[in-house]
Amino acid sequence: MKIGFIGLGIMGAPMAGHLVDGGHELFVNTIGEVPAFLQEKGVKALASGKEVAQAAEVIITMVPDTPDVAKVLFGENGVAEGLSAGKIVVDMSSISPVETKEFAKKVEALGCQYVDAPVSGGEVGAKAATLSIMCGGPEAAFDKVLPILQLMGKNITRVGENGDGQTAKVANQMIVALTIEAVGEALLFASKLGADPAKVRQALLGGFASSKILEVHGERMYKRTFNPGFRIALHQKDLNLALSNAQKLGLALPATALCQQLFNTCVANGGAAWDHSALVRALEVMGNYEIPAQE
Repeated sequence: MKIGFIGLGIMGAPMAGHLVDGGHELFVNTIGEVPAFLQEKGVKALASGKEVAQAAEVIITMVPDTPDVAKVLFGENGVAEGLSAGKIVVDMSSISPVETKEFAKKVEALGCQYVDAPVSGGEVGAKAATLSIMCGGPEAAFDKVLPILQLMGKNITRVGENGDGQTAKVANQMIVALTIEAVGEALLFASKLGADPAKVRQALLGGFASSKILEVHGERMYKRTFNPGFRIALHQKDLNLALSNAQKLGLALPATALCQQLFNTCVANGGAAWDHSALVRALEVMGNYEIPAQE
């Protein structure tokens, strides 16, 4: 197929690479330079979202936040200006479920279909093509883009209609944040008592406390490798979606609010661009103790 891809960041670039490797013709647009490895694969860089939409049958967006998606789709020279009947827009960003429903209505009014398909798995999952992809949208559109999504992910679920994929992603981000917090507390506790946090992590991986967060981010915590796979600032954005919508719904999300405050502590200490596993550093500040770095 002729596929458009807008947003070649930490995750978008490897995701786009898998599509080229899968035999598709790719038309791209991004802020800054197209990564060299994609240029070598022969992707075609275009000047605007409008041009990408004109060239492609399916247009994928992978940008940071709700306003970014709005600009890419409906701004000047945006995707909407280049759409023609029958095309499909797939937004793989993590954004507001409410706004997603409005975006879908606007795209449908142009005779096209819209699928929200946010992802989980971070940079590691993007590079390995093992992302979990949570989809919302018409079943026919989902069925058409499923082979494309399967080149980027493994666990791909149509949750329901437009907005439902984004709702699932917000739920995912709540669980991830709370689990990072739990792993951080546990390894900090173990280290302060004199146990080797690496060996504690290894022991816990064999029991009921095992998780992908313990495996990947637990290791980051004692190796002190906080270069971003997923930036704290982006996780803050996702938790804000949970908390703001919970307020409208009359729901209490106390543990989610706690994690947001811990992320705020990290940002106050210069950590907006740290990987979200660095939430442990907020706990370290509160406890006046830092897990010693290991190789």
